[in-house]
Amino acid sequence: KLRRHQGGENGNNKNENKHVDDHDHPEEERKKAQEQQRKNAGPIQVHAPKEINPNAPGELGKPVVIDKDKLSPEERVKYDEGWKNNAFNNYVSDMISIHRSLPDIRDPACKAVKWHDPLPTTSVIVIFHNEAWSVLLRTIHSVLDRSDIKLLKEIIVVDDYSDFEHLKEPLQSYIDKLERVRLVRTAKREGLIRARLKGAAVATGEVLVFLDSHCETAEGWLEPLIDPIARNPNVSTVPLIEIIDDNTFQMYSTPIESIQVGGFDWSLIFDWHPVPRNEMERRKHKTDPIRSPTMAGGLFAINRNYFELLGSYDPGMDIWGGENLEISFKVWMCGGELVCTPCSHVGHIFRKRSPYKWPSNVNVVRKNTVRLAEVWLDEYKNYYYERLQNDLGNYGDVSERKALRERLQCKSFGWYLKNVYPEQFIPGESLFYGEVSALLFYLPFIHFYFYHIDESSTDFESAI
Repeated sequence: KLRRHQGGENGNNKNENKHVDDHDHPEEERKKAQEQQRKNAGPIQVHAPKEINPNAPGELGKPVVIDKDKLSPEERVKYDEGWKNNAFNNYVSDMISIHRSLPDIRDPACKAVKWHDPLPTTSVIVIFHNEAWSVLLRTIHSVLDRSDIKLLKEIIVVDDYSDFEHLKEPLQSYIDKLERVRLVRTAKREGLIRARLKGAAVATGEVLVFLDSHCETAEGWLEPLIDPIARNPNVSTVPLIEIIDDNTFQMYSTPIESIQVGGFDWSLIFDWHPVPRNEMERRKHKTDPIRSPTMAGGLFAINRNYFELLGSYDPGMDIWGGENLEISFKVWMCGGELVCTPCSHVGHIFRKRSPYKWPSNVNVVRKNTVRLAEVWLDEYKNYYYERLQNDLGNYGDVSERKALRERLQCKSFGWYLKNVYPEQFIPGESLFYGEVSALLFYLPFIHFYFYHIDESSTDFESAI
């Protein structure tokens, strides 16, 4: 169950606890975001940039609270349309400067770290489809305003076939005036995976940083994100993903002590879990990177040559879903490491629903995750297939991806579970696995019996 913050978009939404499918992010990622926001843990060190008005809307990451019932009829229409078209409060976003200041939410220890010298050049790739004007530009300018010019080679903004008018000629004219920013457009709706591939294909930086189009990078975000890659090009990194409230646009923070790392369940859905004790003990300093079995996938960095060596994304996957686990598994299984960087903070708007239209004739996530399982999970794929009742659907040809894994001489998934994610529960090693499987088989019949058979009937066999 998800709750709107600050009372939701209307302050008294009777349906605020209803779950709405979010096609942007995994459910566990959103749950973790909500938990972090409730805790609002971690001291924030506020250092106001020069020449700003700290009392302007949203400055220093402060919330902007609107009572929509006090808006004029014309403004109320804008307010409602903003929520309808974007699944966040675009009315508030438009009130906030696209160059707004943010608090310095880094741990004080991060400011004393000496980063590797030299650090690699970086291409930041931002994918969008029908994104709100102010949110998209704030994403771009946060990167420009808070990145060392010596490290930021370019920002590649990829338009995945948007049809909003403001994203056509007006956006092109705006971006043409910006240094180090270029706009690339797809010829048809490709989805996140293939749109990112299009951006990566034209990137020239040594490191690729993928961001969503509704983010704000915080002070000092880039150096700690690419430092581990400078030391080992086979490392992929993720920042601390902070919450930008979808209603008030308040920026929250996470202390290093509250960091969680990525995992997955046997439905191949990403989830979060606490940092294991052995990983905490391995690290010598609180600012050291934290090994993570998987990534959420929306925001991460990787060496461009290593990304290409790994076969980048699976081009047979559609739109989104499963690509984050595929990258995670093959980084670990093919000689690399995946780490969370505690000193890099990037804010992200977590929407509670997707405002986009998706194809209804195919289960995209299932197709993608079956491709993932076929290539990378070895015999462990059967735990996933059992949850699909072995209905795999048409997942296409994966022979090239299997050949890639063979060519790279990647380790087995059993090795991954033993050495990278030993905390993971393995159903086949459970004492009651067979009994639980049998129970799952009979559950539909039990449900039918109790809910569809006359109360006076006691004949379970006839119910079946």
